[in-house]
Amino acid sequence: MATLGPESARPPPLVQLVSGFQAPLGNLPPSRGLERALEEAAARGALILSARKLKEFPRAANNHDLADTVDADLSKNRLSDVPTEICHLVALENLNLYHNCIRTIPDAIICLQSLTSLNLSRNQLCSLPSCLCNLPLRVLNASNNKLVNLPETIGQLHNLMELDISCNEITALPRHIGRLKALRELNVRRNLLCVLPEDLASLPLVKFDFSCNKVSTIPVCYRKMKQLQSLQLENNPLQSPPAQICIKGKVHIFKYLSMEACRSEKMPDALYLPVIDRINLSRTGAGSVEDMEQQRKQDSDSGVGSDNGDKRLSATEV
Repeated sequence: MATLGPESARPPPLVQLVSGFQAPLGNLPPSRGLERALEEAAARGALILSARKLKEFPRAANNHDLADTVDADLSKNRLSDVPTEICHLVALENLNLYHNCIRTIPDAIICLQSLTSLNLSRNQLCSLPSCLCNLPLRVLNASNNKLVNLPETIGQLHNLMELDISCNEITALPRHIGRLKALRELNVRRNLLCVLPEDLASLPLVKFDFSCNKVSTIPVCYRKMKQLQSLQLENNPLQSPPAQICIKGKVHIFKYLSMEACRSEKMPDALYLPVIDRINLSRTGAGSVEDMEQQRKQDSDSGVGSDNGDKRLSATEV
């Protein structure tokens, strides 16, 4: 039986496939790995520099033509700013800056007029610049930052379909958010919101998550969200609808809102006056307080029956 020599007995070296190229695993220095990524970007239009502990954009990129780069992934690095070199890639459509240390976004990002998807999640942003709203974005993820508000110009993102600003410190949504007529998914989970803007009712939302906030009331106009399929609202101090309604799901919530809308439409205008105004009316009116009380009793049968039949809710009760 033939014996194997030392060369044939040695196991074949492990290889790593890199987009069709083969390189011995463990023999590729970091600089060579970066060079290979830049070569791939120049050839294929996808710049993949994820998890390389980068603190700045690699200077070796100047030796490659990256003008046709469409996708750029710089996630899981140590960048403190959005590299200016990235803003020069005018053909860029997708930019992933997830999990860095970014604090500011340069105005030069306005040059990316082909950018449709931007991931800024898990950084240290305290605000978003207004120039960001002049991009043709369809997807914007700015979750897990330190945002306290959104730019008032956010209504200019007419193509935006997905907006994720969860896990921030936002206290109120801007009034022009109702102009995002293409918005399908809105995630404002884990913020400091107390009020939901009524303008959201006119948007074609399919998914809406406002859980873990401080919202106490869902506007009755939200019953008009006919396309809404997923509604997340847990961990809010909701009073209207009450908790026993909310736990039953979206259908029961919308029924409650519809009943509240009908009830409010039947109320006399005088019931919307402040208490002091109603007292003044009772003093200066032609009839006495007793007459008004008698009239209230006569109108009390126009209420909405309760589910258990114990009591009828008068439409004139305050």
